[in-house]
Amino acid sequence: MKRRQWLQGATTTGAALLASGWTSAADESAELSDRFPELADAVLTWAQDLGASFADMRLMRTDSEWLFAREEMVQGIDASSSLGGSVRVLVDGAWGFAASGEITRDSLLGLVDAAVAIARAQAGWRSRPVEIEALPAHRGRWEMPLGNDPFVLPLEEKTEALLAINRSALATGASFCNARVAAVREQKWLANSYGARVEQSRVRLHPSFGVTVVDAKKGGFASRSSLRPPRAAGWEHLSEWDAAAEAALAVEQAREKLAAPPVRPGEYDLVIAPSNLWLTIHETVGHPTELDRALGYEANFAGTSFCTPDKLDRLRYGSEIVNIFADRSVEGGLATVRWDDDGVETGGKEFPIVEAGVFRNFQTALGQAALIGREGSNGCAYADSYDAFPLQRMPNISLQPGSDDSVDAASLIAGVEDGIYIEGDGSWSIDQQRYNFQFTGQVFHRIRNGKLDGMLRDVAYQGNSVDFWNACDGLGGAATYELGGAFNCGKGQPQQVAPVSHGAVPARFRRVRVLNTAEESGGVATASRAGCAARRDWA
Repeated sequence: MKRRQWLQGATTTGAALLASGWTSAADESAELSDRFPELADAVLTWAQDLGASFADMRLMRTDSEWLFAREEMVQGIDASSSLGGSVRVLVDGAWGFAASGEITRDSLLGLVDAAVAIARAQAGWRSRPVEIEALPAHRGRWEMPLGNDPFVLPLEEKTEALLAINRSALATGASFCNARVAAVREQKWLANSYGARVEQSRVRLHPSFGVTVVDAKKGGFASRSSLRPPRAAGWEHLSEWDAAAEAALAVEQAREKLAAPPVRPGEYDLVIAPSNLWLTIHETVGHPTELDRALGYEANFAGTSFCTPDKLDRLRYGSEIVNIFADRSVEGGLATVRWDDDGVETGGKEFPIVEAGVFRNFQTALGQAALIGREGSNGCAYADSYDAFPLQRMPNISLQPGSDDSVDAASLIAGVEDGIYIEGDGSWSIDQQRYNFQFTGQVFHRIRNGKLDGMLRDVAYQGNSVDFWNACDGLGGAATYELGGAFNCGKGQPQQVAPVSHGAVPARFRRVRVLNTAEESGGVATASRAGCAARRDWA
């Protein structure tokens, strides 16, 4: 089934169509669950008859809904659904893959024929045969715990929530404002020749807003985006957020940016809030420790990695207090599932990437661990649609709290004489080995003698992945831990996007290089440059 657009626009008739579309989608999924065992047996038997040493069949449904409101008007409602299936086979040490939007017994058997033919066509040019480990034959069904399903709520209730955010911003003095929410429901059925038969469903939600304040007399403007992260959750992730209060605060902070002095370039001690640090974790630890990237298999999309296999258990990635762990099991994590797309059960597969500052593990998928002398996948395979080949993708990767539960952001700030406290993610850049980087943010508070002392603008911090984490000398306690993340981390060609969460606590870093972004760009130092740094929804 090709992607279907239930609705584009905002009309009463469209709202009714949207509701009926989601009802139809639910009925189709229930019917597919009933047919799944029979389809799996037929497909996998045929694949083995044709000579496959391993085969799997994956069916996937993705439902998406995006709502957007600007000032006092709903400007966009876009809802769509896709459903299809794929077959992956291993024949004579080569992968074959085929996919279709049609899910019938005959169409799936035809995919087996195509996948086997593709695998056999590689015999003359592959450099080495693919070898994979055996997997347990998991069976079962997992459905992510969900509060309020965003796909069954009335459209009017959802759009009113966005308009209420905008009204709060306008009442506080915003010149422009927008509010938006994205909801995605993902359902997968996976069967393989090892005997796995699993079904799982999850929902993710990302509510957000942006405000802009204009100083018409001076010709300047400043913006501030919301700090609410995406989450594996239902509508409660929006309804339990005091978005109106944050919108009002955002307007005040944008106004303060207009009057803030530009940062003077130099070295500063930084205290970085989880709302900013999650992205730094993603880019400086998450991507560099993807094994396919480290081995050079993932080179075209954003490069390879400085973190090569010879550095395992040897590289001091950070200071001794830095512990960064990976999982696909944390509640609310965007990468949380019970089974990955290879059929590996994720519970019990939690692992350290950096432990007491030392690099300990790569992220791996099926057949990768043996390439570096390790045993078995740690459950990091994911495909973003029914017609995509599963890749090694990030699990949830998180900086662990410090040992002292009494430490918070204020405690860390108290230990800084001359520094900056950074909140919210902004623009970023990193080199092709995921080593040298630059990050901005949303809000920059000056620290003098252990206290916050006004705001700065035009701030970016710069460094390399190893020196930066080795400069960490303070971490917040467990009570300060927050889960950030992104809906759509990009990787692969054709590009796939994956949801991933990164937990963090406030952290202090000594003597980090800070740039003035306006000076670096050759422009005039205005509040607009710091306030309107381009945000990336994929990383």
